[in-house]
Amino acid sequence: MALPENQLKLQAVEQLATVADDAGLTMIQLAIAFVVNHPGVTSAIIGPRTMEQLESQLPAAGATLDAGVLDRIDEIVKPASTSTPPTPATASRCWSRPCAGAS
Repeated sequence: MALPENQLKLQAVEQLATVADDAGLTMIQLAIAFVVNHPGVTSAIIGPRTMEQLESQLPAAGATLDAGVLDRIDEIVKPASTSTPPTPATASRCWSRPCAGAS
């Protein structure tokens, strides 16, 4: 956890845990509800391995996140950004900036 980017990720998780708590959801439910409710996302794929995991995830499908909650999430994790600096292997993927030569 000594790397600065890991500290940023931990801080984001802690902030998202507060958002989930305020919304009355678990973290996994918040994540699924975000995907289901966000206008920029078209589908949600879940991958429970046990019936217990499935049962804990299903309530999220019916959860509604208002614009305020979506905005709080977007403030914590900026849309189309990454908290991991590019490496030679990922630098060409253009995640948080326009790709070179893109118009």
